[in-house]
Amino acid sequence: MKLPVEFLDKIKNLLDAAEYEDFIKSYDLPRFYGLRVNTLKISVEEFLKISPFKLEPIPWTKDGFYYNEGENPGKHPYYYAGLYYIQEPSAMLPGAVIDAKPGENILDLCAAPGGKTVQIAAGMKGKGLLVANDINSDRVKALVKNIELCGITNAVVTNDSPQNLSAKFNHFFDKILIDAPCSGEGMFRKDEDAAKSWGKYKCDLCSGMQRDILGHVDGMLKPGGYLVYSTCTFSPEENEQMIAAFLESHPDYELFEVPKTGGIDDGRPQWSDNNSELKKTARLWPHKIKGEGHFVALLHKKDSNYKALESFDKTVISGSNDVLDSFRIFEKDNLSVSLEDHFIVKGSNLYSLPVKLPDLSGIKVAKFGRYIGEAAKGRFEPSHSFILSLCKSDLKNVLSFASNSNEVIKYLKGETLMTESQKGYIGVLVDGYTLGWAKQTGDMLKNLYPKGWRKMN
Repeated sequence: MKLPVEFLDKIKNLLDAAEYEDFIKSYDLPRFYGLRVNTLKISVEEFLKISPFKLEPIPWTKDGFYYNEGENPGKHPYYYAGLYYIQEPSAMLPGAVIDAKPGENILDLCAAPGGKTVQIAAGMKGKGLLVANDINSDRVKALVKNIELCGITNAVVTNDSPQNLSAKFNHFFDKILIDAPCSGEGMFRKDEDAAKSWGKYKCDLCSGMQRDILGHVDGMLKPGGYLVYSTCTFSPEENEQMIAAFLESHPDYELFEVPKTGGIDDGRPQWSDNNSELKKTARLWPHKIKGEGHFVALLHKKDSNYKALESFDKTVISGSNDVLDSFRIFEKDNLSVSLEDHFIVKGSNLYSLPVKLPDLSGIKVAKFGRYIGEAAKGRFEPSHSFILSLCKSDLKNVLSFASNSNEVIKYLKGETLMTESQKGYIGVLVDGYTLGWAKQTGDMLKNLYPKGWRKMN
């Protein structure tokens, strides 16, 4: 592939002759493809039993796998059931390093399109609060869809600046992930358009944005908390030098070692004043691993006696109780479980979270938690995202199709199915995993699969 001359000159000055030659040769090799099993819906062991793909484990994450280039996991019914997320293998490292745990408060600051958000959510197991933010309103749409597809129940999606978030979340988060906007040099092999646009997004422009973002995170992280910083670029100015500058201005932070496996390399202190601590950061090089270029740093904020004041919305219901009452009727008729979440009503729409909603006044919010549905015309209409957050045992009435059946393809395309069943809402499943809603009316199954989600081919 054709690489920018200025980029090649820069890399040649960074690497010795032998490594530079290996680096250049890697661009003539095929790229690697990966998917990460969504353990919110299925265990790795169970997925491997039903997987239609030939998979090879990715060394730096317990739930990630390589698949062969000729396969199309994005077209399989299991994708529409949210059983896995398709993700570049190197991009799985930051989410593994943050090591999310149930009950934590975690911020994914530059979250779209959501691959790392989904990975964090799997570690949280539906407990605690996950705030997924992106400043770009167009990219937030993809973020919301991927959160819903993967059945995440404890995420709030915001569309605001780090500055505004920092004014609201005072020492609130246990962990923060910054997958920073960068010059994207590590993605050239994956995306030739990234190479073509490199001149517009060089490291001097990106490093300014990165400094601004890092300048706002300290006030949001609890003492004793962890900060993961990552980029998909090779540029020292955006990587080792950025971390060195942050540590110099924030002496209460220390670097922790990023585990090195599968060919992951140490950070390079020689590119930033020879601070040997920078070896604890990680570099993923396309000539050393089976993946693209990435950089990851893990920072720990030293503990203190400071105790954060957590600010929550004081009301469980911020709207009409009629909406919740309408849902409870639907719940009794259609579900085998009773939701014990904290509910949020916005107009006629109902959301829920496993914890109370933080005070988000003044923040642009794209999603207030798990979207359950809408009360309309005297009845409750459940959302598509709601059923994707449920499992077979949560539903009273289900209809399951095999993943290789004509019926499941027709359903995903939005076609009407002729079948007899009990009247009312039906949970449609693929091999026992939720796909969406349908409504039985006589001998016809009305397809409720949303238009914007339908399988086109």
